[in-house]
Amino acid sequence: MTGPDKDKIFPLAHYDRLCFLKNIVKNPNIIVGDYTYYDDFDNVENFEKNVKYHFDFIGDQLVIGKFCMIASNVTFIMNGANHLTNALTTYPFAIFGNGWEKAMDGKTYPQKGDIRIGNDVWIGYNATIMAGVTIGDGAIIATNSTVIKDVEPYSIVGGNPATEIKKRFSDDTIAKLLALKWWDWDIEKITKNIQNLTDNNITQLIE
Repeated sequence: MTGPDKDKIFPLAHYDRLCFLKNIVKNPNIIVGDYTYYDDFDNVENFEKNVKYHFDFIGDQLVIGKFCMIASNVTFIMNGANHLTNALTTYPFAIFGNGWEKAMDGKTYPQKGDIRIGNDVWIGYNATIMAGVTIGDGAIIATNSTVIKDVEPYSIVGGNPATEIKKRFSDDTIAKLLALKWWDWDIEKITKNIQNLTDNNITQLIE
C-alpha cells in the first residue's frame, strides 16, 4: 500500500466534501501540487469561486505546493482587486468606457504579484490570503486570519492582519526540515516514514 490515489477527486470513500484539489481545478493559472486537499462544508466546487478577482488578462497565478490542507471558506484575493492608491481617486473610471476609457492611458493598476503557498501548509477556516503573499513550507494560518505579508516557513500566524504567534520548531530543526523536503520523496518512502512524519523527532527521518 502506498496511500491514497493522488489522481482521485475524492480520496475518502462516501465523502464528497474533501477533494484532492489539483483534480478539480480548471483555471490554468491555479497550480496545485499532489495530495493537497480542500475541505468544504457545502461543495468543493466553491474553491475556484473563492479565488477572487482572478482575471485572465492580468495573468497572475495562485501556486499551491504538495500536501497542503485548505479549510472551507478560505479566500484568495488576486491582483484584479487592486485600485490606484497614489492618485487623487481610487475610482476605476476606465473600466466603464463611454468616454472614460482613456483614464488609465500611460498608467497601470498596482500589481503585487502571485500568491505562492509552500508545501505542508495548513490554512484554517475563513482565512484570507492577499495578492503577492508567499507562505513558507510547513506554516499554519489560523482560522479567520487575514494574511497581508509573507509568512516564514514553519511559523504559526493569526489575526487581522496576521502576525506571527510562534515558530513550530527551533531554527535548527526548521533548517533541517527545509533541507529534507520530505514532500518531494517518492510515495513509497513517505509511506514507510508516516509514523516518523507524525512524530516530532526529526533524527528518525534523517537516519
